[in-house]
Amino acid sequence: MAHPPRRHTSAIERAESLFKSATTKPAAEAPKPAGTALPVGKETVSVRLDRDVLAHFQEDGPGWQDRINAALRKAAGLS
Repeated sequence: MAHPPRRHTSAIERAESLFKSATTKPAAEAPKPAGTALPVGKETVSVRLDRDVLAHFQEDGPGWQDRINAALRKAAGLS
């Protein structure tokens, strides 16, 4: 059996409902981005990679994490 919609049973509940509807602003729509957004920052994550994949990116020395990030961005179609 379906439950009927809840109705306010007391004057206080009716008054609170009217006050809330009169003082609550409708949510504004978020502005739409004008094109592709650049990443705001970087986040530390833990990723499990195959040893040979990690060795490939570490072969050229420092900056291997940036190279992995660039490869992931390319694979995702973000650059």
